[in-house]
Amino acid sequence: MNMRISVVGAGSWGTVLASVLAEKNADVSLWCREPELVEAIDRDHENPLFLPGIPIHPKVKATGDLDAAVTNRDMIVMATPAQHMRAILSSASYRFLHGSQLVIASKGIENGTLKLMHQVAEEIIPESMHRNIFVLSGPTFARELGMKMPTAAVIAGRYIEGLNAAQEFFSLPYFRVYRSPDVVGVEVGGAIKNVIAIGVGIVEGMRLGHNSQSALMTRAIAEITRLAVKIGANPFTISGLSGLGDLILTCTGELSRNRQVGIRIGHGEKLPDILAGMTMVAEGVATSISAYQLAQRMEVAMPIVETVYRVLHEGLDVRTAMSALMGRSLKEEIYGYGD
Repeated sequence: MNMRISVVGAGSWGTVLASVLAEKNADVSLWCREPELVEAIDRDHENPLFLPGIPIHPKVKATGDLDAAVTNRDMIVMATPAQHMRAILSSASYRFLHGSQLVIASKGIENGTLKLMHQVAEEIIPESMHRNIFVLSGPTFARELGMKMPTAAVIAGRYIEGLNAAQEFFSLPYFRVYRSPDVVGVEVGGAIKNVIAIGVGIVEGMRLGHNSQSALMTRAIAEITRLAVKIGANPFTISGLSGLGDLILTCTGELSRNRQVGIRIGHGEKLPDILAGMTMVAEGVATSISAYQLAQRMEVAMPIVETVYRVLHEGLDVRTAMSALMGRSLKEEIYGYGD
């Protein structure tokens, strides 16, 4: 029997994942919040709002009915914005099959609770299903994957038998998927790199040069690693695809929404004006709040994350922010994690 899969969220990433999975001869349902997308995807096999110009596999069937999308499915792939995942999962999880797999493709830290996405899921779905939770992350622009350009990602889970099967299922000749048992590390890297990309974009928008951008990215890896280790991750995970790999892509790629937000702030634009004109979500804006608060709670020094948070949400002037970062007390470069 073919796998029955539901992808929840028809943004660019959810759309391309649905198309990728349909290539595995799966029965794929794609839930769309926007009614106009349901008709467009089923009629034209294209997502004109979030992924124009990229063909969608004809086996993907769009629907606006969330209950119908997730009922009797072997695998549910969550690709909604991180801050919406709890509400959507809460309204649909009672329809899940007892043995279905839940693959989280959303990247973020929940505002308020400061929980990672797999922790949000564990609060909602039955404990007997927790072994079937996986996280997919990595340096993956949806448009490039949709064009079948070679791409690599990592899927994380705590139970090796299900993890191996999920890794095999997501892999294609142009999509190489690695596996990891470090769910926390994979999620922390994927979430916080969006915050850092805004910071690097600000530096670029201020025309401060490549030296500054490189330094910011490198020191960000130290910050992300300190936090990840403090909450139970393997430090080497942050050097992998969901950490360093995703950070490089999101901080330097032209398709990065978070980088573009930062560039425009560096040019002097105001955040509300920037967000008002965006169709898709820049996850780093909301995650900057929860990442900053989580660092405070865990007593982990994250000066770059803190600075981005203060620029975005407290109106800190970008040049004052840069001077403060450069004027911090001098330190040894490698001084351990959790210090």
